[in-house]
Amino acid sequence: MREHFEHGDRNCEGRHKGKHLHDGAKTFRRGRALEFLSVLEVKRTTLRGQVEAPEYQEIRPVLLGELKAVEMIIEEYTRHFELRAREAEGQRAEPSEGD
Repeated sequence: MREHFEHGDRNCEGRHKGKHLHDGAKTFRRGRALEFLSVLEVKRTTLRGQVEAPEYQEIRPVLLGELKAVEMIIEEYTRHFELRAREAEGQRAEPSEGD
């Protein structure tokens, strides 16, 4: 027979007792997704700058390939997580609670 030892808000099996607040977790994960989208957008901006910079002309084809890959990732990521560019901009301007 298995005994249950309670510790804080969790029992020994790691399950929460009481009501589950799913909205808070969704908001937190969405905030994290927007934060990562912001990181991807910075990488894209950096690559665009390097593509145009004269000192990187020797590796321009490589940079263009990386830029295309990052843009594809951003597109897939925003579609998968149902994010919009305006949301990411709003996230940077006004961080939400729980981030």
